[in-house]
Amino acid sequence: MSSDKTLEFMGIAMKYLPEAKAKLEASGIPFSMEMAEPFMELFKSVMQEAYELGKQDAQR
Repeated sequence: MSSDKTLEFMGIAMKYLPEAKAKLEASGIPFSMEMAEPFMELFKSVMQEAYELGKQDAQR
């Protein structure tokens, strides 16, 4: 996976970060970027796997 795709995925995550932050805080869960970091890694893994599945489908 190229670093360009990883940057794209992180851009997508950052786009939705304010919404996620608001939902967490509305539920009484304080939010910080330090708290988000492990979830960003998880998000990146999920997006990489989804990208590879889409790539395989496109090649068929």
